[in-house]
Amino acid sequence: MYPDRDFNPQADLPPQAADLTLDIGLGLLLDVMAAGDTFLRGIAERALFSSLQDPGEIAYRQEILQDCLAHRETILAFYRVAVEALEQQRKIHGMYFFARSPELILARSVELLTMLVGMLRRLRTVAEEGGAEFRSRGFTRFLATVAAELDEDYIRSVEGSLQELRLDRGVVMSAHLGDGGKGKGYVLHRPQNVAIPRLARLLGRGPKTYSFEIADRDEAGHQALQELRGRGINLVANAVAQSAEHVLGFFTLLRAELGFYVGALNLQATLDAKGEPTCFPSARAIGSGCMSAQGLYDVCLSLTLDSRVVGNDLHADGKSLVVVTGANQGGKSTFLRSVAVAQLMMQCGMFVGAQAFSADVATLVLTHFQRPEDAAMQSGRLDEELRRMSRVTDLARAGGLLLCNESFSSTNEREGSEISRQVIRAFTEASVRVFFVTHFYDLADGLFREDSDRMLFLRAERDPDGRRSFRLAVASPLPTSYGADLYREVFNDS
Repeated sequence: MYPDRDFNPQADLPPQAADLTLDIGLGLLLDVMAAGDTFLRGIAERALFSSLQDPGEIAYRQEILQDCLAHRETILAFYRVAVEALEQQRKIHGMYFFARSPELILARSVELLTMLVGMLRRLRTVAEEGGAEFRSRGFTRFLATVAAELDEDYIRSVEGSLQELRLDRGVVMSAHLGDGGKGKGYVLHRPQNVAIPRLARLLGRGPKTYSFEIADRDEAGHQALQELRGRGINLVANAVAQSAEHVLGFFTLLRAELGFYVGALNLQATLDAKGEPTCFPSARAIGSGCMSAQGLYDVCLSLTLDSRVVGNDLHADGKSLVVVTGANQGGKSTFLRSVAVAQLMMQCGMFVGAQAFSADVATLVLTHFQRPEDAAMQSGRLDEELRRMSRVTDLARAGGLLLCNESFSSTNEREGSEISRQVIRAFTEASVRVFFVTHFYDLADGLFREDSDRMLFLRAERDPDGRRSFRLAVASPLPTSYGADLYREVFNDS
């Protein structure tokens, strides 16, 4: 996921995540990526909101995803190994749920490591069978590490050590006397493999050690011997347990990082089945002022429809403000969501829903959309809108992207236009790019008359017969949103 650090699947979501999900409709996008798997959904959500800020890191992740798309079955095989390793781990922990003594901890850890070593061998096999065609920096480094560190000689040596740690030949340890005649400095030793002929054992001298035997019915003696055995095993048990956790951590992280790419594969497969175009965008440095697209469409909307979605072209390079006006139900809000979704998908290293897309990296993406009235609200709608805008203002910073959809439409045109005008001015002066959808002609016309080369005005098209093409064109604002079309449609049908 990163060239120089690990992905954190437990990272907190940013404070604007809930608003983005609600305003843009990201829930369905995440559901498609998850394909019914709650773990994959959580990974997709964190990756989507952990926006990359470096174009180089975005390109690095795009390379990996391109490898994944080209070698889907190999990626799924890697992912299945990681998933199975974690499932087997849970079963082993369940078998030793009450393990507290050093001997049981050692037995559990040996059992776990034995299983994990088998999974590492399977991982190496998948890499050998399907990894030759990978070209991305991330995967070539991963595959080289697997080949170098998981060769068969190493795995066999580990398996041999684990077999010895089962203590099938008993426990050999040493210690010396401490204060009060108590043992200290317990050290576990490897049992000797020297076989003594039976005749030599019968005729030879006794061992050069003192020994004793505990009677079968001496429960206290057996208990003391068990405690003594535990002291000798304790350090080794802890070391083996730490080793098992280390290998387990590798599979946990592998599952999380591959999970993001598996989610992207699920989404790509769904869009391909519909014939929707996708592309890998060109990410530019923060503040470069780039924003252009060809055939840009709302991926989230497309996932709800059987048919394809109408795409739009956008040429907003060097523009700090894009104002969208035009016919009601002409595709303005859909266009706004398409920009937001594309920006988020680009900044997590994914493809986007367009034929071509290029934009500078945003420090963060913020939304302020018109919301339906909430019966539980304790104040008026305008007050609620202003409170939400206040939270957006607290989060905003230079290089950000703000998308407003019919903001402050809960009040009259004169007041709504003035509030919107001041909000727009404040954000653009703070180097935040603003996309603003509005039906306020006073606002749109006033901004248009400023004749600034930093502004772009788009208008939803309307055919002469009133039909909507759902395309946007560069055009000046009109004093009507053609609400009469909707009136005739509703009342002529009723």
